[in-house]
Amino acid sequence: MPQLQVIARYTVSAGKEDEVAALVPQLAKAARTEPGNLAFDVYRAFDDPRSLVLIERYVSREAFAEHRETEHFKRLVLEGIVPLLDDRAVELFDAE
Repeated sequence: MPQLQVIARYTVSAGKEDEVAALVPQLAKAARTEPGNLAFDVYRAFDDPRSLVLIERYVSREAFAEHRETEHFKRLVLEGIVPLLDDRAVELFDAE
C-alpha cells in the first residue's frame, strides 16, 4: 500500500497572519502525534508572509482520512484556520 503525500497551500487573508501563525504550530504538533502520520512540516514563503505550504506524509490514504476526522483537525483547521484564508488548495499524491 503506498504512502500518501499531502501538499496544502494556504493564502492567509490580509491582517490575519498572526492568528494563523498561532494556530498552525498547534496543528503540526497535534498531527505529528497521530499513529498514521509520518511527517508534518510548515513553510512560509520568504517573500510573502500570507503564503504557507504544509507538507504532510501519511502511511496510507486511510490514515489521512482519519487525520481529517480528529478533534484537532476540525477545531484548528476547519473552525480556526479556514475562515482566516483567502484560498486553500490541498493536493494528494501516492508516494511509492
